[in-house]
Amino acid sequence: MAEVAVQRATGRGIWGWMFFDWAAQPFFTVVTTFIFGPYFVSRMASDPTTGQAAWGYGIAAAGLVIAVLSPVLGSIADQTGPRKPWIAFFAAIKITSLTLLWFAAPGSNPFLVVLLFSLASVAAEFSTVFNDSMMPRLVPKEEIGKISNVAWGLGYLGGMVALIFVVLFLAGNLETGKTLIGLDPLFGLDPKLGEDARFTGPMSAGWYFLFILPMFFFTPDATKGLSIGPAVREGLLELKSTLFEVRKRAGIFRFLVARMIYQDGVNAVLALGGTFAAGMFHWSITEIGMFGIILNVVAIFGCWIAARLDTALGSKAVVLIALVMLSVATLGIVSTGPGFTLLGLAPLSTADSGGMFGTAAEKAYILYGLLIGLAFGPVQASSRSYMARSVTAAESGRYFGIYALAGRATSFLAPFLVSTITLASGSARLGMAVIALFLGLGMAILVGTPYPADKPQE
Repeated sequence: MAEVAVQRATGRGIWGWMFFDWAAQPFFTVVTTFIFGPYFVSRMASDPTTGQAAWGYGIAAAGLVIAVLSPVLGSIADQTGPRKPWIAFFAAIKITSLTLLWFAAPGSNPFLVVLLFSLASVAAEFSTVFNDSMMPRLVPKEEIGKISNVAWGLGYLGGMVALIFVVLFLAGNLETGKTLIGLDPLFGLDPKLGEDARFTGPMSAGWYFLFILPMFFFTPDATKGLSIGPAVREGLLELKSTLFEVRKRAGIFRFLVARMIYQDGVNAVLALGGTFAAGMFHWSITEIGMFGIILNVVAIFGCWIAARLDTALGSKAVVLIALVMLSVATLGIVSTGPGFTLLGLAPLSTADSGGMFGTAAEKAYILYGLLIGLAFGPVQASSRSYMARSVTAAESGRYFGIYALAGRATSFLAPFLVSTITLASGSARLGMAVIALFLGLGMAILVGTPYPADKPQE
């Protein structure tokens, strides 16, 4: 397909696009990983093992829907042209679902809570497909890696700001009722009723609504194409041809297979790492929140470094370095428990100082978490730029739909296996160990993949 000439968007247009990540990240930070998810596992479920399994199954269900529909919607979007109407539609679903999480009080129906979370996850991912597919039209290919990593870092900064706000002003200690800095939670929130954690749903919804507006106002969109009826027909036909076509584009196909596998592991680490710590160390919302703040601070730094490495070394090198770091961190985390790390090869003191992260095992967990923080932004941002450098602007919608499929086609599998092995063995540690297999296999396939992925193999 002929390359579409790219005229660099205005500064406001590029920043508007990058602010989408700032708008979207608090959902993943405070709802999925560090505040609401651990609250669900530790206080809504009958026990932490059952809670982790239920949360994992919710993630798996959302991943299955995303895998099936993302390439379809991407192909249809290529035919209709503009991406913003699609983003607006899914934003409405996400905002509504998150707002309703306020009603997830202890004792309420956990199935309905997981359903709302899954709907929000699906809508968030679909919005990201359309936002990502706008990227090849904004800047020349040599700048794509830079803006992708900067946007991802901006997202982590937004997630960190939201998380700091929750920890300092909303999350109250169950015994004292006070926040970390000794204040009563804002808005009269009652920690004993889980209101501090439940508030993160509507808070993330409001944040998302406010900060996606610059993208709608300033970022250029594709020109209008077919009306929705013909676009659906043409999009489905094009998707069929694209699925046949991508198998003939060997480099792109190999990259997509590699990403399908390693992204499954990355998603599981991000979604279940906080809940695993909550179950093992019985961390409070405040401790989990502080863990999240530490990871986000490190993640911003990681994306800042990766923005430069991506330009100097290329997206492939950045992704491989990040996958090595994530593999080491995952093995470290699952080999750590009260009184030991590295499966007992490094015994640790069980003494508890009484402060935050008071045991040696918790401190070891934090150190492994720093590796995750450095790597999980670059592995995703540079994967996105790897894909954007490998396709033309005209085909970006359908290929980013397939890219989302590759990121979600088996995304139900890692959480499903983690949950199933956790239930069968009664050990969350054994369940989490599965994640390292996904990271390692994806990395092995990526090593032999050309860069850019459409480059003929020698």
